[in-house]
Amino acid sequence: MEQKKTTIGGQAIIEGIVMKGPKKSCTVVRKSDGELVVKEDQTKAPAAIWKTPILRGAYTLFAAMKDGIEAINYSASFFEDDEPDVPPSKFEIWLENKFSSAGIDKFIMGLSTVIGIALPVALFMLLPSFLGGFVPESWGVLARNVFEGAVRVLIFLLFMWSVSHMKDIRRTFEYHGAEHKTIFCYESGAELTVENVRKQGRFHPRCGTSFMFVLIIIATIVSSIVFSLIEITNPWLRMLAHLILLPLVVGISYEFNRWAGRSDGALSRALRWPGLMIQRLTVFEPDDSMIEVAIEGMTRVIPEDNSDQW
Repeated sequence: MEQKKTTIGGQAIIEGIVMKGPKKSCTVVRKSDGELVVKEDQTKAPAAIWKTPILRGAYTLFAAMKDGIEAINYSASFFEDDEPDVPPSKFEIWLENKFSSAGIDKFIMGLSTVIGIALPVALFMLLPSFLGGFVPESWGVLARNVFEGAVRVLIFLLFMWSVSHMKDIRRTFEYHGAEHKTIFCYESGAELTVENVRKQGRFHPRCGTSFMFVLIIIATIVSSIVFSLIEITNPWLRMLAHLILLPLVVGISYEFNRWAGRSDGALSRALRWPGLMIQRLTVFEPDDSMIEVAIEGMTRVIPEDNSDQW
């Protein structure tokens, strides 16, 4: 069978998966009654400037987070009827009277997108930077940067470990495993069947978990270099500096993940190994019904012209 590398990627959502190919994306959700709901969208091509190395990383991450939050909200809408009826609050009634339902939904969608993007930046990037600003100057620049990097990694690991033990999140992480296994099966050249997919590994080098871990490490390296040249000890100024550096950090991390995803050399395998190990917290073995969802999404985004070849 012919081995290949594909640019097709995916994301696990509530009781479903989003698969994104070069021409279109497909969202598949399994409802409570077992029915599969399928939604296909054309993939929007970015402007030429956003295809430039480094810049494409920032664009891709922002677009992925925005689209991912919208997909999660979409999948959640199928399970609202499963929740017990709760009378609307006075505030909800006031909103209904003041604004249209469509306007409220649009506002909530926008707010959840902003929070979904801002929260990981604040938690994994800005909070460790803020805490690093309180390290005594007598410790030196290197000690401050090492402390900040250690706190960043610790927060990331504790967060991933804690959410992986939540029942509903664990099911999402099982869908995450189905997504990875299906992509591996396609890349192996085997037919996309439940039996073939189940045989595949579940840790993929282009996983978002690996990307986040790489981003944290590169953020520590870049900030260490910059803060060694320009010493910044004020906590607020350090946070501002990290925000300014964030697009560069994201861009470098993205390029590293692209290289690690398509390279099978000894160096790339060694460098991507830590990220693969982190996936033990976010990628679990799926059941057959989850694999069926992943296969449905995958088969709908595979282009006929092989434009997904890396």
